[in-house]
Amino acid sequence: MTETTPLIIPELVALDASAGPGKEDVIDFLARTVASAGRASSPDGLAADARAREATAPTGIPGGIAIPHCRSPHVLAPSLGFARLTEGVDFGAADGQAADLVFMIAAPDGADDFHLQLLAKLARGLMQTEFTDALRAASSAEEVARVVTRQVQPELLEDAESTGDTGAGSAAAVGGAGEAGEAAGSAGAGAAEAAGTVIVGVSSCPTGIAHTFMAAEALEQAGKDRGITVAIEGQGSGRIDALDPALIEKADAVIFAHDLPVKGRERFAGKPVVDVGVKAAVNDAGSLVDQALAAINDPQAARVQSGGGEDSADSSEGGSEHWARRLQRSVMTGVSYMIPFVAAGGLLIALGFLFGGYDITETAENIVTGSSLWNLPDLNSPDLAAPNALGGSALAAYVGAVLFTIGNAAMGFLVPALAGYVAFGLAGRPGIAPGFAMGAVAVAVDSGFIGGLIGGIIAGYVAAWLAGLDVPRWLRGLMPVVVIPLGTTLVVGALMYMVLGRPLASLMNGLQDGLTSMSGGGSAVLLGVILGLMMCFDLGGPVNKAAYLFATAGLSAATDASYEIMAAVMAAGMVPPLAMSAATFLRRRLFTEAEAENGRSAWLLGLSFISEGAIPFAAADPLRVIPATMAGGAVTGALTMALGVGSRAPHGGVFVAFAINNFLGFILAILAGTVVTTALVVLLKGLRQSSQAPAAVAA
Repeated sequence: MTETTPLIIPELVALDASAGPGKEDVIDFLARTVASAGRASSPDGLAADARAREATAPTGIPGGIAIPHCRSPHVLAPSLGFARLTEGVDFGAADGQAADLVFMIAAPDGADDFHLQLLAKLARGLMQTEFTDALRAASSAEEVARVVTRQVQPELLEDAESTGDTGAGSAAAVGGAGEAGEAAGSAGAGAAEAAGTVIVGVSSCPTGIAHTFMAAEALEQAGKDRGITVAIEGQGSGRIDALDPALIEKADAVIFAHDLPVKGRERFAGKPVVDVGVKAAVNDAGSLVDQALAAINDPQAARVQSGGGEDSADSSEGGSEHWARRLQRSVMTGVSYMIPFVAAGGLLIALGFLFGGYDITETAENIVTGSSLWNLPDLNSPDLAAPNALGGSALAAYVGAVLFTIGNAAMGFLVPALAGYVAFGLAGRPGIAPGFAMGAVAVAVDSGFIGGLIGGIIAGYVAAWLAGLDVPRWLRGLMPVVVIPLGTTLVVGALMYMVLGRPLASLMNGLQDGLTSMSGGGSAVLLGVILGLMMCFDLGGPVNKAAYLFATAGLSAATDASYEIMAAVMAAGMVPPLAMSAATFLRRRLFTEAEAENGRSAWLLGLSFISEGAIPFAAADPLRVIPATMAGGAVTGALTMALGVGSRAPHGGVFVAFAINNFLGFILAILAGTVVTTALVVLLKGLRQSSQAPAAVAA
């Protein structure tokens, strides 16, 4: 498809259509329209993707308009399907009005920047009454296609109009209205410059196509209506047209209308901010602009914090996010950033064991410092002994010692990384340095990952408080690089050493002792059940990560109990994707085409210990999939404990067999859990399908 191919053609337009009573019916109707025009390979696949997007948030907007949209592998070319309905359908608009104008924005998975910019123009056009009035007045599909093309691809009509195409009259009228609107906008901008009030901001939505640019258009139009300058940076899926830094510097207030983290948030540091979801701007942009105007002279107004750029995990500094949700998300950020350290360090240690033997821990430091590739260790020396090295080779002992030492160094960053990125999640970039420092302090006082977690949280809150202070302009540049790291590290470091260190160390030791006490007999089996349930409850979410953190943090103890816990966690986490892959193979008819496609790759994710491979299945049918995966995970966790399976590697699944004690028991436990989950999924989905069959026949 070339850049001159129209997004909309008459074959994509349905006028005065009766698509059905519900929005799902309308989506199905438009998907068939797009497919029949040769723009999609599968109407059912496109409809399923659009319905899945609709389920995340309604796409109705005030004024009787709806814009269901999605990216889909079934779309062959970027397209706009359009239906003008005889009877409006509820798409969840904030004003409660049923939609009679419905666009389906169908973008391929790899839609290029050019087409995304065209879709952005459509989204902005839908906020203009002249455009929507022309759509309601159009008498033919050809006229609708011209009206829309005039908005998104006006250059395609220039040649036709130059040759005397009289059918472009309505489109030209719309173009004239658009030009008038632009003139009014210019006048508004001039008035704004005279008034001197400038508001800037950012809009974004999960898909980055429709609501992102509708919100931007609505806010800018509301600014024109009030005679002020409002400039919004739409952070959509395509190329981002960044705001002029000089305009940001001049701005009096900021509006963030977003469902994704704001990229480059630090550019707006210190300015009064109104922070809301993107639909709030689409539904009532005027009130947001009024709030921003009121915040300019309000000393109590929320302000954009220093730091927290595009890598920041905090997307709610305006206070719209509940503190508990913010804390949970920040802890998850810390765990997510910590896992690469664990995976790299743990797997290198496991490889060190493979080459140097498990007793390499005793002599690795001496071997690395006293040997080289040209001076291999003397294995007869007590200080350099590695009797279990692979093949009894001095080279294998040296390689094993190097790998173990590197892995051990990486694992040393486990607690500092956790603390540093928890603080980062709460305060943005200024929280990283004090957070890492608190992690190092936690290690020094033997409080382990609990101390790192507490230290990171305190450091994050202190850094966020300092970043939120309204300081003179000359000091703002020093805040994120000097004042915040220095002040936070000093205050929180003193608190950790002088007050919290010993109590947290006692708590960590008590937890470790309790863990050791459960490592034998029936208690170990119960612990395996609990860990298996946690690993399969949310498949990579907070509960899953808590169990994984618990297991990996204990590996440093190098005890049989810690290895058994790691094995239980890893084996249980492998069950969900393996079981869902098996279920799609055994009972294909119980799953959608998209689920069957996911099932073809889920087995490899399962073998690699990537629990997230089962998320698409759980998201589509949580009431049947999640209980089934939890049952299988509990069986696997219990069996690994009962069979005494241990893992010295924190990740890798079956590909780290060399680091797993009783590998046969490991495989048997996984197979048992996979069978249980597969059987339950097939049974529950089969019962559901059977219960729906009579209703379908009756219909």
